[in-house]
Amino acid sequence: MPQRHSKNNNDLAFFTYDEKKKLGYGTQKERLGRDSIKPFDACCLCLKHFIDPMCCQKGHVFCKECIFECLLSQKKDIQRKQAAHTAQQKQENQEEEDKLLQQKARELEAFDQQNHGALPQYNDRNQSRDKTGFHGANSVKVTSYEEEALRTMKAFWLPSATPAAPAKVDAPSTSTVCPEGSEKLKLKSLFPVYYTEDNSEKKKSSSLDKTFICPSCKVTLTNTMSLVALSSCGHVFCKKCADKFMAVDKVCLVCDKGCKERHLVNLAKGGTGFAGHGDNLEAKDFKHLGSGSGLGLVRPAVKT
Repeated sequence: MPQRHSKNNNDLAFFTYDEKKKLGYGTQKERLGRDSIKPFDACCLCLKHFIDPMCCQKGHVFCKECIFECLLSQKKDIQRKQAAHTAQQKQENQEEEDKLLQQKARELEAFDQQNHGALPQYNDRNQSRDKTGFHGANSVKVTSYEEEALRTMKAFWLPSATPAAPAKVDAPSTSTVCPEGSEKLKLKSLFPVYYTEDNSEKKKSSSLDKTFICPSCKVTLTNTMSLVALSSCGHVFCKKCADKFMAVDKVCLVCDKGCKERHLVNLAKGGTGFAGHGDNLEAKDFKHLGSGSGLGLVRPAVKT
């Protein structure tokens, strides 16, 4: 049986789709593995095991030091932008005042010339030429007439006459945002979360890493499970126990503190290499086709 023509016809003046794919050009797609996904017990900022975890109302968990430093840097950045915006407004007001003064000066000069039109008028160019001589291209001194000419002349090839676009600073937002979800975040809206550590003798003898369990059903917490935290007390449960007990009894099973349905916060999951869990686990990269780029050597052909 003959093979496909597009995969074997290599005498064309252009690359076929299969040849581009073998060379590594075009849109490359690759599914992320387990090592590329954040665990549920890792900080969203430093990507390490969290220390004194804090959670926002959207379920993103951060280290206390990391989120405090992030919010503080955002506040400093907002203050810097506000100062730049205030300085820009002050400069614009000053320019408007200067324009009004120049307009009044031109009106007075036009009125004076109209009333004393018989008198000879001497411009700045003639006076400066009599005093300082001819100003050529290499001259350091520039008269006001030449400055005005350079300012109004549209000669983009001259460095001195190149127009410059003013950098306009918009009024910044005065609210800090969550670094993970990009929603408004205040320091008082954060609440600490407490995971129940597995202290069984079997677990202590088998592993040195910390593992967390649900305080209700004693099931080990993993990325495959949906977790719920109570914003009233901070204890973390699995989704099944939270819907079965806390949503009905309106009380925490660990500290017996009352809670409402609005206190149930679904924690964001990192996912695994086999299930998406709401996260996009497919990486895409587009590589242009060009001679001498060497992309085909960096990414060899993938057999499909």
